[in-house]
Amino acid sequence: MDDQLIAAVEQLNGDEVIKLVEQRMKTGKDPAYLQKQIQLGMIKVGILYEKGDYFIADLIMAGEIVKEVLKLILSKPKKDNYNKIGTVLLGTVEGDIHDLGKNIFSSMLEAEGFEVIDLGTDVAPKVFVVQTKEIRPQIIAMSGVLTLAVESMKKTVDALISHGLRDQVKVLIGGNAVNRISFEYIGADAFTNNADEGVTYCKKWVNC
Repeated sequence: MDDQLIAAVEQLNGDEVIKLVEQRMKTGKDPAYLQKQIQLGMIKVGILYEKGDYFIADLIMAGEIVKEVLKLILSKPKKDNYNKIGTVLLGTVEGDIHDLGKNIFSSMLEAEGFEVIDLGTDVAPKVFVVQTKEIRPQIIAMSGVLTLAVESMKKTVDALISHGLRDQVKVLIGGNAVNRISFEYIGADAFTNNADEGVTYCKKWVNC
């Protein structure tokens, strides 16, 4: 565990976070490892927010720090022997514009060798359907923080069923909006609120 890096994220010290990440990249630290440390820092930020020590502005600042770090990590060229292990169609569902968790998950998937097609936020069910037909991903990953995201996820799965696409893909849902009850209601293949676990599901589904 990289206590320095985690603490810098927790303290919203963007300059220090970037410096530490650059140092660790120079010593050959794996991007997936760095992303996990950033995620641990963000968990601590979330705890401080729930306790009332941090406010919305602090969450926004933390999100901007993470975005800059992800750009830095993902700017590192892939190895010459890079092989795509699968394709994931990813998006925050209709009615929700939260993207921090989605972005972290996306970068972790890419670090593991997945091609990620990120549709962004507020993605309507029909967009997932159209892109599934065009891209033919093995996995569709949907994110949502707001309660209304549950209905959007359900509508998206129903749309995949009505277009005869549901049996062709695995569906993963994640975010604060989902739990065991909503997972069963939506009809996904798995749910998680942990990016590491989400990556594990995806690797299992493509036999890696």
